[in-house]
Amino acid sequence: MIMKDTTMRIAVGGIHTECSTYSPVLMQTEDFTVLRDADLTDSPYFGFLSDFDADIAPLLHARAVAGGPVARPVYDAFKAEFLDRLEAAKPFDAVYLAMHGAMFVDGMQDAEGDWIAAIRAAVGPDMMIACSYDLHGNVSQRITDQIDIFAAYRTAPHIDVAETMTAAYAMLIDALTTGQRPGVVRVPVPHLLPGERSATTDEPARSLYAALPAHEGTGIWRTDLMIGYVWADEPRATACAVVTGTDRDAAIAAGAAIARAFWAARDEFAFGPRTGPLAEMLDIAAAATTRPVILADSGDNPTGGGVGDRADVLAALIAQNWQDALVAGITDRAAVMACFAAGTGKTLNLGIGASLDPAGVRVRAQARVLHLHDSPDDAGKQAVLQIGGITLVLAARRRPYHNIADFQALGLDPARVKLLVVKSGYLSPELAPLAAPNLMALTDGVVNQDIPRLSNLHRAAGTLPFDARDSFTPDPQPSARFTG
Repeated sequence: MIMKDTTMRIAVGGIHTECSTYSPVLMQTEDFTVLRDADLTDSPYFGFLSDFDADIAPLLHARAVAGGPVARPVYDAFKAEFLDRLEAAKPFDAVYLAMHGAMFVDGMQDAEGDWIAAIRAAVGPDMMIACSYDLHGNVSQRITDQIDIFAAYRTAPHIDVAETMTAAYAMLIDALTTGQRPGVVRVPVPHLLPGERSATTDEPARSLYAALPAHEGTGIWRTDLMIGYVWADEPRATACAVVTGTDRDAAIAAGAAIARAFWAARDEFAFGPRTGPLAEMLDIAAAATTRPVILADSGDNPTGGGVGDRADVLAALIAQNWQDALVAGITDRAAVMACFAAGTGKTLNLGIGASLDPAGVRVRAQARVLHLHDSPDDAGKQAVLQIGGITLVLAARRRPYHNIADFQALGLDPARVKLLVVKSGYLSPELAPLAAPNLMALTDGVVNQDIPRLSNLHRAAGTLPFDARDSFTPDPQPSARFTG
């Protein structure tokens, strides 16, 4: 615990989501889980705050599963409420923001830049602002020009969320306690990768991230490597190194070194699991003698910004008369409600898929209702169906099935089936140990892995893999606030 004068007071909040600009499905207010006041400080997500002897001014924290662009009125309402709460919470000594960094608002570029700039304007030039980010966030110079402290996840899959949030907050407390004024340096690297090619469980990302702490020491508080978010076609989309410290020259040197190391490894990044077209992956799964084979439907992964409503894989399994397969899940509220209307044990002719994005794949099948998972609101309802030898999970709301508890809540055991299909990229830490083997299908969707073919209208010229590029010289960009 870091001890301090108990008059120290920190305003805490933020907005956290990731948005594919290729998705036609706008995020609405109901897509967000919103924490306000005591709900924020009581949330396990912010449990680390109690480890510090500081008073908290809880504001608002809005968090949503990755998806399409946030509808502009939704963003404007959250921002206005946040700023109102920020004003009402005064006086306080500093601001901590728990962000993701890859939010896109319909009709706006650099949404986090807009959000953080508004906070800077509200608190003035002297107050410190600290941020924690997902390593798949896109960090613009507008963002770093507003902040004093930065920390990002160093793992993908993300198993260091609490550790990262704690690190950002601890640096803020330390700065307030000691009177030091840290600053931030950003070093953009013109290269974008999907998360599926840059998992920190695999090389070269594993070694690149393991090397970060070696740059830290006197004058360097924190070093981060941002992979960026590739499915956002906007000018700020890029990888970058971000360094927090009190020694400006040392931070510039550390950032440049991290950027050079990432660039030098650019051709080494590859998919971790066995990867290929859907038909090929299903052939491998059929021939497997171990179980469960876990197949990731990568192009429609909701945690990467996919819509989550495509039935491509289900259609292929039905066509091949697959037995002992579990598909979890497909978002289709109308189908879920039809199952509830029919009741458990009933069989109905059901249209499934493309419920949110009409460009997706839809199937029609005879389905028997095995289980209905009720919820106080329709959005939380789920249905488990049987289609031949296939067990299918339908959800009324966009969501992943990446944790064992997701299956247990429905009376399902993912370890017992021959084939488990999940909408995912790299597998979650809970599912990965079960996979025997882990396969990833290069499926269609708004987060498909055919990156060079994505529409590229707004990214900076010369960004790999959209443009050819053979050389790179780091150009460190200190925050306008960093004068140390």
